[in-house]
Amino acid sequence: MAQLMDGKLVSQSVRDRIREQAAGYRVRFGTAPGLAVVLVGGDPASKIYVNNKKKACAEVGFGSFEYLLPEDCPQEELIALVHKLNADPRVNGILVQLPLPRHIDEIEVIRAIDPAKDVDAFSERNVGRIMIGNYDFLPCTPAGVMEMLRYYKIDPAGKEAVVVGRSNIVGKPQALLLLQANATVTICHSKTRDLAEVTRRAEILVVAIGRGGFITGDMVRESAVVVDVGMNRNPEGKLVGDVDFAAVEPRASYITPVPGGVGPMTIAMLLQNTLTAYKRLQGIE
Repeated sequence: MAQLMDGKLVSQSVRDRIREQAAGYRVRFGTAPGLAVVLVGGDPASKIYVNNKKKACAEVGFGSFEYLLPEDCPQEELIALVHKLNADPRVNGILVQLPLPRHIDEIEVIRAIDPAKDVDAFSERNVGRIMIGNYDFLPCTPAGVMEMLRYYKIDPAGKEAVVVGRSNIVGKPQALLLLQANATVTICHSKTRDLAEVTRRAEILVVAIGRGGFITGDMVRESAVVVDVGMNRNPEGKLVGDVDFAAVEPRASYITPVPGGVGPMTIAMLLQNTLTAYKRLQGIE
């Protein structure tokens, strides 16, 4: 039986550390880190996520600035708001909630964010710095996965790691971080032939494809570490991951549940990135 990798437990340890540091900086500098979140439109899932970020900021003593724009907001208005936040000294991190409405060019909006406040690490500059291993920020979900591996003392060095999914938000940066941790990394995607043969080689398997229950027991190596990034609704409306938990858990050595696994880590690492941005502004190494 696999050991559950408890994202709530690990994320709380990260938040406790951040709250303690932020309290010290408030005494020292008289200011607190600040995070601005911009939401365009009324997507219910995005609203819940934004509200969770607001609660997380309050928990660790951060300033929280929320901007809700209508679905038909012109792109120019959104970019003007981003520029305003770039110049606001109270704001250390800027997050524009994705996806954006179709009439808005996500790439142009991300480009408008000051890279020093790009706490999602989506900008071309920050992505490039991750590529060469000289970064300030990491994308929050892949960073959360690496934090969980550290917490459970799972060292990727020398291990064969397989990442299923190649998105810019999770798959590609996850592969880079595992590579920087000295794993041997394979990225799988919709064009991969004999996918199950590849995933069965993985000592560390990270799955982020957005298809509920896609990874079955026969696709997983005995004693593998299985990290499920997926969040999907099954026909009954239940939240499930990309991994068939019931079938895979008996074969794995460690596994993340859904919910309660990687999800809580994403917001914890967003807070960590915001704290890092604040420290840079204050000249703290």
